[in-house]
Amino acid sequence: MSEVRAIRGATTSPGNSSEEILAATAEMLDLMTKENSLKMDDIISAFFTTTQDLNAEFPPVAARQMGWINVALMCSHEMKVPGALQKCIRVMVHVNTDKNPTDIVNIYLRDAVNLRVRGFEDG
Repeated sequence: MSEVRAIRGATTSPGNSSEEILAATAEMLDLMTKENSLKMDDIISAFFTTTQDLNAEFPPVAARQMGWINVALMCSHEMKVPGALQKCIRVMVHVNTDKNPTDIVNIYLRDAVNLRVRGFEDG
């Protein structure tokens, strides 16, 4: 029986341009979809955040461009914490899946791999 699960992802953008933000977001979502064997109908919603230094584009635009048309999307800025990773895009995607929580593959790319090392993989 299918359950609702959350999949986390994070990446960094090389810069604050629309093209860079969309490319980094698309790369993360593409890998998240492939690694978790998601079909479009499995995806319920996605909540994106960016650090405050990324404001040239909304990351959900990348999801729409990838065909996430009937998925509820929202975005916001992260808290501004001293010493936190910069130019970071995070996402929490809610999906219907038969997978156990331990089988979910969370995706951390580029400089965001350091979030796992620091122990902030939930942030």
